[in-house]
Amino acid sequence: MDEKLHAMRHSTAHVLAAAVSELYPDVKLGVGPVVEDGFFYDMLLQKPLTEEDLGTIEKKMAEIIKCGEEFRREEMPIDDAIKFFKQMKQDFKVELLTALKEKGTTFIRPEEAGDVGGSADKASVYWTGKFVDLCRGPHVKNAKEIGAFKLTKIAGAYWRGDEKNPQMQRVYGLAFANQKELEVRLKMLEEAKKRDHRKLGKDLELFTIIDEIGPGLPLFYPRGAVLRRTVEDFIIEMQEKRGYVPIWIPHITKGKLYEISGHLQKYDAMYPPMELKDEDAYYLKPMNCPHFMMLYRSNPHSYRELPVRYTCTTTNYRYEKSGELSGLTRVRALTQDDCHVFAIPDQIEAEINLMLDMVADTYKVFGFHDFWVRISTHDPNNQEKYIGDKKVWAQSEEALKRLVEKRAWKHEIGVGEAAFYGPKLDFIFKDVIGREWQLSTIQLDMNLPERFELTYVAADGSKKRPVVIHRAILGSTERFLGILIEHYAGAFPFWLAPVQIRLATVSADFAPFAKKILAELVEAGVRAELDDSDEKVGKKIRNAAMMKVPWTIVIGEKEAKGGDFKVNVFGQEEDIIVSAKELINKALEASKYPI
Repeated sequence: MDEKLHAMRHSTAHVLAAAVSELYPDVKLGVGPVVEDGFFYDMLLQKPLTEEDLGTIEKKMAEIIKCGEEFRREEMPIDDAIKFFKQMKQDFKVELLTALKEKGTTFIRPEEAGDVGGSADKASVYWTGKFVDLCRGPHVKNAKEIGAFKLTKIAGAYWRGDEKNPQMQRVYGLAFANQKELEVRLKMLEEAKKRDHRKLGKDLELFTIIDEIGPGLPLFYPRGAVLRRTVEDFIIEMQEKRGYVPIWIPHITKGKLYEISGHLQKYDAMYPPMELKDEDAYYLKPMNCPHFMMLYRSNPHSYRELPVRYTCTTTNYRYEKSGELSGLTRVRALTQDDCHVFAIPDQIEAEINLMLDMVADTYKVFGFHDFWVRISTHDPNNQEKYIGDKKVWAQSEEALKRLVEKRAWKHEIGVGEAAFYGPKLDFIFKDVIGREWQLSTIQLDMNLPERFELTYVAADGSKKRPVVIHRAILGSTERFLGILIEHYAGAFPFWLAPVQIRLATVSADFAPFAKKILAELVEAGVRAELDDSDEKVGKKIRNAAMMKVPWTIVIGEKEAKGGDFKVNVFGQEEDIIVSAKELINKALEASKYPI
């Protein structure tokens, strides 16, 4: 993000806090970071805000900006800052400052980084007129430099992301350099509402989430199950053609496995253990990596058989906080098209290039053409977050950078975004309305092979460590489907549609012929269904359109006597004419992957 725009958005969050403090003097302020396209601020009030209050807050923000107050930074001794914010009755700020004094900056969460400036000895605050906030900055020099903004919604958020803490209100806003850019974003958000996969998932009978089963645990109706199977089958076929071999792994394991991998020490989204009498505790798997490692280790391997490319489409279980769950895009049961390649170090470049080709080909097929790559590296200022040798990390990160640069793909370095066991490539794709989504990931791992004592017999007879490359093309099937539903607004191309053809009878007289055509289509592998209800033809066609079925064919006297089929194509004004002999071939041709 542009530094000037980042500072402007941070300043707008500061002005939001100032406006709320004027309007509601009892407010307890949390943190207000910059996020994609804007900002948010967490706050706690005696009387919660409603959406109707946002207009009043916006007006007050406009008044503050119009006054043109300077943003003035001041450093305070940490004890003075604690005393100062205690007098202001800003308990959350006091908590942050106390932690800063006792722990230094190691306690800071990513969203708090811009709001907790200083060290164990000093704290950074910013003044805007009479309002003061604990803040590292940066900010604009004068409030008048703030461009166009809009408060968009209110959500719930636990203080510091811990559900044991008070639940606050999170006020979100957009901020852009000018009104024109803001309006473009607002139009995109309006379009996004129409494409909301949670609504379309219900309307198109794709998936549901049922309270009695649990939040973040989606269930798929037949149409949704067919959609996900079509997507997963495409990936399975693509990778098996390239030498990847399937395995199968269970969904639980003894805790010892996650002690070896480091998940018990480093990963905070595991479900609690299942305590069993006279046995070790078991865990639902949040990751597949340890299972792959153990399967590889169970047999001896020679350099002649490497690379070993194991792949498995399997579900993981992560205890994501309930406030962060959202339809299919953030769930507790997520299915990965997971792959682990066990390779000799000099095979790294060829194996990752094979993966890069697969990523590029896959997203072309699904209609995503614009992407960039984040090369996610470790944070040198937070070494305790990671496992493994510094030298190994440096080698791994350099290898990934070199491979991406060779392809001249757009990329950025994401310091601190690496997994705890190794650096990775994260692929960020832009959908049809311009939103960005992180999807595929490739992770280079020289640490887990060491922890699991993996070996292969080298040409000289000695035992050596393989390198492991982790890879998921879709990332998560559920999340990918949520994005895909919104990308196509539920109107999937023929090859991908859960139901490709709907036959609609003019009357009951033509049902036998329609059933014969249906049977032939299904036998040929076309996903078809029949509407032989008592509804009028016009209503049947409208019903098919509401379900966004690609082809709707009316079956009446002309068709029953061998005449051509008139195909109503969803989203197209003109029908197409297909002869009875051509129908199946035309449908099968349209069913092919668009590679």
